[in-house]
Amino acid sequence: MRKGMFMLFMVIIGQFLSGQVSDLEKNALIDLYHSAKGDNWTKGWDLNAPVSSWEGITLENNKVVSVNLMNNNLRGSIPNSIGDLKNLKVLNLALNNIGGSIPEGITELKKLVVLRLGKNKITGGIPKNIGSLEKLLVLDLFYNDLSGELPQSMSEIKRLRVILLSHNGLSGSIPLTYGNLKYLERLELGDNNFSGEVPESLENLTNLKMLVLAENRFRGEFPEDILILPNLKLVQLQNNRFGGNDFSNDAANNNFALFDFDGGNHRNFDLNKINSNKDVRTADTRFEDSFN
Repeated sequence: MRKGMFMLFMVIIGQFLSGQVSDLEKNALIDLYHSAKGDNWTKGWDLNAPVSSWEGITLENNKVVSVNLMNNNLRGSIPNSIGDLKNLKVLNLALNNIGGSIPEGITELKKLVVLRLGKNKITGGIPKNIGSLEKLLVLDLFYNDLSGELPQSMSEIKRLRVILLSHNGLSGSIPLTYGNLKYLERLELGDNNFSGEVPESLENLTNLKMLVLAENRFRGEFPEDILILPNLKLVQLQNNRFGGNDFSNDAANNNFALFDFDGGNHRNFDLNKINSNKDVRTADTRFEDSFN
């Protein structure tokens, strides 16, 4: 009888503990709740309920591996204690109204694969040591109020596949070392204040599918060999200060879409010399990938 009661007690305790996380991780989530005005979220959390029941939280072995609160009316800011979620693989807070800066704590998330903070009101710069996120595949910070230059350390994220930084106030030039990101598929830097020349090292990005540099202050000769990259499909270069290029040779034989070349005050490219069968169109591709 006692043995049966003991077994029942252990089952109840097991059920109670199921979905529980360490105090450190739970407190980090509670910090996020308060800092991002959780009382006003579209789908809130019952802080007295198990963490496993909280909206957008995914656990594996009682560890927080995903926080997905996209389009949930988050406001306020992201607390630095977010860095205590050491097992986090996905942080998706896109499509909200978060302000403040990107906390340095985010760079402590060594297992992070997807970081989505796009379409918020985040200010300040991209953390200089963001390169410490060695497993990162997706960096989405588009449509915020970011300023400053691109961190050199980003080129150390060897398997990075997606960089979405369009619609910010970023400046400076593209570091030469970004040509080392051999797995990169999307590089979107449109509608910022970037300047200088586009580095020829981007010709090494053989997996690149989308290149968006429109609405900046890039100058000089655009590296023509970029347009013959084997996987390139989408290009946006309009409204910059490039010199007069002639893409009538190898580039005209490639099967990619030439996007939105400048037809304004600066005569960037001679469209009449580009194969007229090319697909010239526009598209919003910011969330068209297979990641969370």
